[in-house]
Amino acid sequence: MGKIFVDACFGKETPYTPVWMMRQAGRYLPEYMAVRAQAGDFLNLCHNPEMACEVSLQPVDIVGVDAAIMFSDILVIPDEMGMDLSFVKGEGPKFSDPIKDEADLNRLIGGEEAASKLTYVYETIELIKQKLAEDKALIGFTGAPWTLATYMIEGQGTKTYNVCKKMMYSNPELLHKILRKVTDVVKLYMEKQIQAGIDVVQIFDSWAAAIEPGKYDEFSWQYMVEIAEYLKEKYPHVPVIMFPKGIPAFLDKVYGNFDVFGVDWSTPMVFAKERLGDKYVLQGNMEPCRLYSKEATTKCVEAIQETMQGKRHIFNLGHGILPDVPVENAKHFINECHRVSGKK
Repeated sequence: MGKIFVDACFGKETPYTPVWMMRQAGRYLPEYMAVRAQAGDFLNLCHNPEMACEVSLQPVDIVGVDAAIMFSDILVIPDEMGMDLSFVKGEGPKFSDPIKDEADLNRLIGGEEAASKLTYVYETIELIKQKLAEDKALIGFTGAPWTLATYMIEGQGTKTYNVCKKMMYSNPELLHKILRKVTDVVKLYMEKQIQAGIDVVQIFDSWAAAIEPGKYDEFSWQYMVEIAEYLKEKYPHVPVIMFPKGIPAFLDKVYGNFDVFGVDWSTPMVFAKERLGDKYVLQGNMEPCRLYSKEATTKCVEAIQETMQGKRHIFNLGHGILPDVPVENAKHFINECHRVSGKK
């Protein structure tokens, strides 16, 4: 049986436009919160394949999305490279040992050694594949090297990025060395995800908008493209989705061998279609806060459908679903995507 989601990623005709949501396995679901409480903390949940499998499958069973995304976190990569990661309640992820100089970077393991330590991710994928319906796709993911590097240099989330951007302008050689080391791990990590059973890969550049347009290719996009092209050369049957958040100013400069471009909510879909619709399938891009209103959701879904006409498109939010969205509103979004796009 073919997977509609995979077909849509390759721009093939499908009976309706498939839909999933970023952060769909998460805090808006009471069932997720129950498993999270059982796990004790967020990292324990990431490290437990049975529990991670359970929460990955919840949105497929409860909300009706067309693809599961494996439950994990982008920061397991630097964690297994040898950085000390913790999740502080109310404050998010923290590294106690951010990278300040080349000696800090040289202490980290890289390449195959680091990618081989993420066994719990690969076991999670294998478990999900055993239980996921055959017509549903399984999405694997990674953070883009730039997004990972910002956490590794800043030591935590940031609004200003001043520590990593200070490095960008005053010591670009060191930043490139960090990006190179991370990229080499990510390529092997994604390859191992595919070997474990992933159907589709998404590369998240959550902090793309922190870089000025003239520097974006140098410090982020070229590394993302390198990962995508490495995977496409070896696994052409696996679609690659690129999601750089907040870069409408430089859509004209998007290039590379990948299949789907994730459009964030700040970029008008009409604009993205004009710039990129011939080259890539487009994914997105409803403003996540519209989910608070069923009426606002329907209006937006209908407008996106009018723009895309059910061709070369995957429905999604323009960023992650928020924790306090009612589950019935998430279901409404999925149902409306299926209703307006076709024959389901």
